[in-house]
Amino acid sequence: MPKVVQELYLRMNITYRKGTKADIPELLACINELAHYEKAADQVEVDEAELLRDGFGNNPIYEFLVAEQDKTIVGIALYYYKYSTWKGKALFLEDLIVKQQYRRSGAGRKLFIEVCKIAHDQNCRRMDWQVLDWNTPAIEFYKKFEAKLDAGWLDGRLFKGDLDRIAKM
Repeated sequence: MPKVVQELYLRMNITYRKGTKADIPELLACINELAHYEKAADQVEVDEAELLRDGFGNNPIYEFLVAEQDKTIVGIALYYYKYSTWKGKALFLEDLIVKQQYRRSGAGRKLFIEVCKIAHDQNCRRMDWQVLDWNTPAIEFYKKFEAKLDAGWLDGRLFKGDLDRIAKM
């Protein structure tokens, strides 16, 4: 099949839906693929049990969408809600991941639009995400949506060991 026909086939046959418990293994596979792409494969600590508990337990703290082609997951978008003291309810897109062989199929664009629709339908006043400054393909992707990319904010972060140390103060 010629490449143009293959790309058209992919665009026409990708469907989108909310992630389920059964999708957890593929969610973790996508997370690991992203970590590898970001040269941080050794930093993934989360496992399937934790993803299942945190996404589908008594108090779910994240949700995700999946993009599928012929019942094969080709990408995910994981998000959660947060609160801005200035703006109110906001949605944070933690990760938008499209498996390498499905990039440029339109799956990422549609996943992003679907997350934007969720933020809109949930009356969020803002949607946030982060992108690494060296990830030019992702930066260009977000610019197509006229996204405001702000280099003026620095990310603050403490890891478990830091929290353990501070909790003893």
